[in-house]
Amino acid sequence: MEGRLPVKPVKYIIINMYAIVEINGQQFKAEAGKKLFVHRIEAAEAQQTVEFERVLLVDNEGTITVGAPTVEGAKVVCEVVSPLVKGEKVLVFHKKRRKGYRKLNGHRQQFTELTIKEVIA
Repeated sequence: MEGRLPVKPVKYIIINMYAIVEINGQQFKAEAGKKLFVHRIEAAEAQQTVEFERVLLVDNEGTITVGAPTVEGAKVVCEVVSPLVKGEKVLVFHKKRRKGYRKLNGHRQQFTELTIKEVIA
């Protein structure tokens, strides 16, 4: 028995409940306690509670429910941490060779920071 490797105990992963939710045309994986940066929500204010009902998929401890197109009665409850967060600057540079044409343009996307309180399904 000298050549055998020791047997390690198997660790079980505790699967939490998560959902795939559509917010402002984009899909996000939502788990309780996680932070999300979504495209700016105009009507959002700090410490306001927001609910999203376009839930496309729910995984409840291994039981997966897929909506057609959405899951009935499911929603994601979030709290607005910051209504306006600016992303990194993206530079857009246009040039036409040998013509002396150069143009530089910058853009900063505006986001809303959310904390997910709970996933209801």
